[in-house]
Amino acid sequence: MKNSLVFWVEKYFYNPSFLQKVLSFCLLPLSFLYCFLMWLRFKTKEAEDFGIDIVSVGNLTVGGSGKTPLVIALASSHENTAIILRGYGRDSSGLHVVKDKYTILCDVSVSGDEAMIYAHKLPNAVVIVSEDRKEGIKKAKEMGVTSVFLDDAYSKHDIKKKDILIEVKTSNNKCLPSGPYRERLWKGKEVSIYKEGRDFKRRVELKNATQKMSLVTAIARPERLDEFLPEVVSKNYFADHHSFTKPELEEILQRDKSDSLLVTYKDFVKVKNFGLVLSLLDLEIELKAV
Repeated sequence: MKNSLVFWVEKYFYNPSFLQKVLSFCLLPLSFLYCFLMWLRFKTKEAEDFGIDIVSVGNLTVGGSGKTPLVIALASSHENTAIILRGYGRDSSGLHVVKDKYTILCDVSVSGDEAMIYAHKLPNAVVIVSEDRKEGIKKAKEMGVTSVFLDDAYSKHDIKKKDILIEVKTSNNKCLPSGPYRERLWKGKEVSIYKEGRDFKRRVELKNATQKMSLVTAIARPERLDEFLPEVVSKNYFADHHSFTKPELEEILQRDKSDSLLVTYKDFVKVKNFGLVLSLLDLEIELKAV
């Protein structure tokens, strides 16, 4: 039921049917109110200077855009940095240091999937999850970092930072709930827009491939994977941040008579200890030279 609702909403935002377009039109008064409130929120916030370089990477719309691999690409050139994110999908709350400069300190249920990707992909970075980004920044400073990357924090207008936004293509340019936009590019807000093909390109490496693979993934808008996919027996989509169980994955393997499950890194960090044969679709971003 949850999966069906999530996929319905994704279709409504990015590839609506006629009836969904009618619903979107009917909700326009709420969208205008929502957008006005977001603008008012922006105008009434005063940015706090934390005395270190802070960069936020995100997008204006709901759903996936590739911000995690972009943060990894940007942060990998920094020697003494921290990644701070909310930690969607985790079973914990509050502030947790997922990784210090040397060691992963918790499991994926505490960190959430995206934070654990950073912990594995950025061996020299501090990784912190915290609903309160300011508390996360303070903790990172206590740990001696000299720069911070915020995952998806454009809306944190009370933090002095550089904002990078990934351009997301959609024909629906309305604010919630009529469309996918959480906020607008407000006048007076300085941002850098990163566009695929101009500023970066995606590179995918297929690891541990087998003859028969079943795709299993829990990322937002999973159809984004289609251009990178090898031939698979089946495509099995779950809601973003879904917590897999071993039996449900074993059932897919048995049903398809597959040799392995093909997963993204976001899925891999949640299922790597299940003892199943995994093939990995490892997506990375390569920045274009300026």
